[in-house]
Amino acid sequence: MATTFDRAKLDTGALDIRPMTPAIGAEIHGIDLGASDIASRVPEVRAALLKYGVIFFRDQDLTQEQHISFARHFGDLEVHPATPKGQPNPEVLRIAHGPKSRGQENNWHSDVTWREEPSLGSILMAREVPECGGDTCFANMHLAYERLSEQMKRFCEGLTAVHDIARVFAKRLDKAPADLHEKYPPIRHPVIRTHPETGERVVYVNNGFTSHIEGLSKQESEWVLDQLYKTAWDVEIQCRFRWQKGSIAFWDNRVCQHLAVSDYFPAKRVMERVTIAGDRPYF
Repeated sequence: MATTFDRAKLDTGALDIRPMTPAIGAEIHGIDLGASDIASRVPEVRAALLKYGVIFFRDQDLTQEQHISFARHFGDLEVHPATPKGQPNPEVLRIAHGPKSRGQENNWHSDVTWREEPSLGSILMAREVPECGGDTCFANMHLAYERLSEQMKRFCEGLTAVHDIARVFAKRLDKAPADLHEKYPPIRHPVIRTHPETGERVVYVNNGFTSHIEGLSKQESEWVLDQLYKTAWDVEIQCRFRWQKGSIAFWDNRVCQHLAVSDYFPAKRVMERVTIAGDRPYF
């Protein structure tokens, strides 16, 4: 059933919003996310997030504590298992690459789909950026769903996929899959999920964390997943953001996939991410 969600009715107040593409993304100007009265602007920002899927802010000078404080207005925060133990602000995940570390986030994915309750969204701040390169691309996975044939929609809407943290983080954290599975066992999510606030249907599998579709043979599962992964590649449902120091991206992880372009090696790129907890996906 088609959604009746109407983005035009969302109240974004007095925000200075400049859409990036018709499909996804908008820059918001003239707002200080570290201001003492930022709580009063949160309803407008939340509406903009729902309307555009990912929103961007320039020239923000936030401390880690301000970054965390702003994110808490949208929900409880997660601590990622890749965060080093003992750091002062465990809610902040530092993602740094340079001459000794090539970027590894250059595939289309939604964050932490290996959790039973994957994140609502992430707020990523640029601390240091290369002179050029290192952009991040975003795709609207509701539009990806809408572009499927009616037959493919009906087929996929009855499927469940398994998501596994070990596919990415066993190597990165130098841990055996079995050790990671003790705390984060493989989890089942619908291949097509419903956005809990908009009611829109969304393609919800990704090449990073999805291992297979239940009930299909290995060959069938791989074929279906490959077709669904490729839906994010459509440039007509994407936007691309060029970072500057102090830029912030806030994306709705329930409807977006993203890809960090790793074209800047061996230059340095340092980002800090705070992630807002979500709820369990459902069809």
